[in-house]
Amino acid sequence: MHELGIVMNVIEQVDNVAAESKVEKVTKVIMEIGEVSTVIPDLFTDAFNWAKKKTNYLKDAELELIILEGMTYCRDCKGTYRTVEFAKKCPHCGSMNTYLVTGDEIKIKSIEVV
Repeated sequence: MHELGIVMNVIEQVDNVAAESKVEKVTKVIMEIGEVSTVIPDLFTDAFNWAKKKTNYLKDAELELIILEGMTYCRDCKGTYRTVEFAKKCPHCGSMNTYLVTGDEIKIKSIEVV
């Protein structure tokens, strides 16, 4: 479960920002997770809820996940399509000359504090 490693990294970053900013506590962390990032949202949430109890600023923090749609671009026909539905092969022209545009992100979008 690599979600725990990612969560620990996120919590460390948020804890550091909270300490540097001299806030009382973090009330909410909003994350953007791409649907093809290999992160399983339920496992990420469970890991976050377990790990936050061991922090200085996030003990009562809420986690909100925004799932970003995976989109792929075809270099041959210049079209875009849903990655999850069609994978690497372009549904418009059949080309494999494609690349992922969005959907593999794992990032902290915002932090709410007191």
